[in-house]
Amino acid sequence: MKRIFDPIHHFIELSNAEAKLLDSDIMQRMRRLRQLGLAYLAFPSAEHSRFSHALGALAAGTRVFETLLAHSRDAFSGEADIAYQRRLLRAALLLHDVGHGPFSHACEAVLGVRHEERTKDVLELPHIRELIDMLDVEAPDVLALILGNAKDGHRVLAEIVSGPNLDADRMDYLLRDSYFTGVATGRYDSEQLFGSLRAYQDHGTAALGVDSRGVVALESFVLARYMMFATVYFHHTTRMYERILQDALRELWPDPSALAGIDDFLRWDDARVMTALEELDSAAARALRGRIRVYAVAAEFNAEEDLGTYQACEQALRSRWGDAVWADSQEQLMHRLPLGADDRRPTVLVGSAGALIDARQASDLIKRISGRAYWRKLFVLRDQVDVALARDLCRTIVKEHQ
Repeated sequence: MKRIFDPIHHFIELSNAEAKLLDSDIMQRMRRLRQLGLAYLAFPSAEHSRFSHALGALAAGTRVFETLLAHSRDAFSGEADIAYQRRLLRAALLLHDVGHGPFSHACEAVLGVRHEERTKDVLELPHIRELIDMLDVEAPDVLALILGNAKDGHRVLAEIVSGPNLDADRMDYLLRDSYFTGVATGRYDSEQLFGSLRAYQDHGTAALGVDSRGVVALESFVLARYMMFATVYFHHTTRMYERILQDALRELWPDPSALAGIDDFLRWDDARVMTALEELDSAAARALRGRIRVYAVAAEFNAEEDLGTYQACEQALRSRWGDAVWADSQEQLMHRLPLGADDRRPTVLVGSAGALIDARQASDLIKRISGRAYWRKLFVLRDQVDVALARDLCRTIVKEHQ
């Protein structure tokens, strides 16, 4: 047994087979992939890696599993099933992010291949298959959990690995990202949430939910996710440099198909990208190397009803400065339907007084925040636009629309 200390979950224990997987080249590569991409340009301490997050997701998922054993043991068919599902869950959580490229989503946007597809290719590598075999689990079962399409007997595990609301991935990265950015509003009541999780039967299908004592903790979890999107993930500096990075990556990889092969793809990490950009003399490469602020924010809009004002400001800016204006519109569902469900199914099940209800019925706060949240920003190029004039123009339009 190997023990690793983590600032979020403290001691994390690994079996010998899990430790060997951790020592593999594909897992060690994750040390060289930042969890938050370019967010360190806005939050200087956001240097943590996908490697530490994989360990954290393992720790969070294991705690969830142990809670289910204590309170929902009938969700398992016996001791052999319990042992296999535990090994399977831990393997999937360790491997769930191995398909990420350098700077993650910017890489996906340029190369046009989602990290889930890369994960499939990674798990087919012979030496990785051998390591998975040593864990005494089936590689197709591992992949199914990561992709969220597990067979019926593993539906709860799939929700823990890649579910829409209560997955261990999110449970760890909110705490971890909050810790390393210093954004306190990203924290939630993890102890209460972990201890309140249950496996319920919903229309004959096992589903992950919380008992009624965990509703407030679930509220804090949903709010933490909203706050982290608003404060960190869609921060204007982060968004600006991600756009610049995409321009730089298109110069670096003019032919995206050149990295179609998994071996070529895995040779790239954050450090190699930044080293390669040293050889480029483009505006994008110089901006990334020197943290040059190419864009300025002209206006921000964070409410659904702001769409008309946002569009009016964009039109006014473009009519004056054309392509020197960049409109960045992001949105997220804060609370989603479960895997494979339709609108008639609950988002998160809540066990209350012997009945199962939707979290939106159990909490007015969750009901109100279950829709889409929006973050819309208008940027202008500093060397082509009078920034003060652009901001005054947007302020005038905003007043007209109030």
